[in-house]
Amino acid sequence: MKKNKYISIFFDNLKTLTIALIIAILIRSLIIQPFYIPSSSMEPTLLVGDRIFVSKYSYGYSKHSFPFSPNLSNDRFFFKEPKQGDLVVFKTPADNRTDYIKRLIGLPGDEIQFINGELFINKKKIIRQKVKNSESIRCGSFLLKTETFLETLPNGIQYLASYNTVGTLQNTPKYKVPSGHYFLMGDNRDCSKDSRFLGTVGYVNKLNLVGEAKVIFFSNDTNKGRLLKFWNLKNSFRIERTFQGL
Repeated sequence: MKKNKYISIFFDNLKTLTIALIIAILIRSLIIQPFYIPSSSMEPTLLVGDRIFVSKYSYGYSKHSFPFSPNLSNDRFFFKEPKQGDLVVFKTPADNRTDYIKRLIGLPGDEIQFINGELFINKKKIIRQKVKNSESIRCGSFLLKTETFLETLPNGIQYLASYNTVGTLQNTPKYKVPSGHYFLMGDNRDCSKDSRFLGTVGYVNKLNLVGEAKVIFFSNDTNKGRLLKFWNLKNSFRIERTFQGL
């Protein structure tokens, strides 16, 4: 009798854990998912050590909405068109596995080009206003001297973007965004592997969209201490960024 009781308890607990796991996977796949920012490609908007929540339903669902991107379908369901200026998490086209986060700059059919360091969309120069001079921004283990601008996209969305004071990207070929694809760039313009690099990232297919970044829920400056060093958290915890909307 005792043995049967223990077996029953074991299977009850297993059932509870299985249900909890299924619920967690559904929430992560269909509603919201946390992500960690490991690089400085989105500074000054996102810093290394930021932890963000990403809406999984903003653009509908594809196989990349689910853990391990199971090859269930090559369609996107309940698709909603992203907007210029959105902060988009996507799977890189190079391997369909690695998560990147960049800002959406070009929609299908748009023409993107840098001319003399200025960003043009469909042959119209993007309005920008300098807000910071000679600010140091990280690029891996290096510090870049940058100028930061408030840029305004054609739909009125504004954001901060930083450019090297010396050696910034001046001119590019014209990028024509194919149908069903998007052009995304990092806000840290001279320290970002993004759609400008056609061989490694390039144009992002709508199937590769994972979700839209919505809020920073926690931020820890890894230069001042790892999260596991909880005794140093008071020095590394960026409390001012907690629950900051994006």
